[in-house]
Amino acid sequence: MRTVLVVTGGDPPHPGLVLPDADVVVAADSGADHAVALGLGVDVLVGDLDSVAPATLAAVTDGGGEVVRLPRDKDATDVELALASAPARTAERLVLVGGHGGRLDHALATMGALAAVAAPGRRVEAWMGPAHVAVTVDEVVVEGRVGELVSLIPVGGAVAGVTTVGLRWPLDAALLPFGSTWGVSNEVAALPAGVRVTDGVLAVVRPHALVPERDDPGHVPRS
Repeated sequence: MRTVLVVTGGDPPHPGLVLPDADVVVAADSGADHAVALGLGVDVLVGDLDSVAPATLAAVTDGGGEVVRLPRDKDATDVELALASAPARTAERLVLVGGHGGRLDHALATMGALAAVAAPGRRVEAWMGPAHVAVTVDEVVVEGRVGELVSLIPVGGAVAGVTTVGLRWPLDAALLPFGSTWGVSNEVAALPAGVRVTDGVLAVVRPHALVPERDDPGHVPRS
């Protein structure tokens, strides 16, 4: 499976994150700083480069990376443009690292950008701080711990035919309307666990994927 890793700017990746082996690394603007700090070679750097350290830019070019310099005034975020880059378009597995950075508008926009590139048979996922997000239009394996929170959130419209395996509160060919909180705070009850949909785009969110919930003061049980 051809894997493309997209590293974004904002907050650095969670220290507990183990990155997947990637065939290509794409950096969105200052995401190049994070990639270099992690010891990754950046194959493609996309952005207006207004926040990339000069030493990082030199490291990318010296390492043979391609730099796609964009105008500062543009109609899409650097993250969306990185996801639309040539390597990302051909990825069978697309893994985004970052995308939150303390700004709610950027986090929401990034979720929309991930939903836009979801396709049948394609794994689209993101690590945002300690949270893992898988965006699917068909099916996804939930690689969590027993007892871990999992939320199922429709993106951009209703999601039909939602069927779960291994979750505490099962769904069987359910319809999740857009804006519904029905799928929030489910739990992994048994492994293997997974979710399948027949229509629409679903975000499968494990908010504490890198933080054991018993040690996390932010843990909120289903109500």
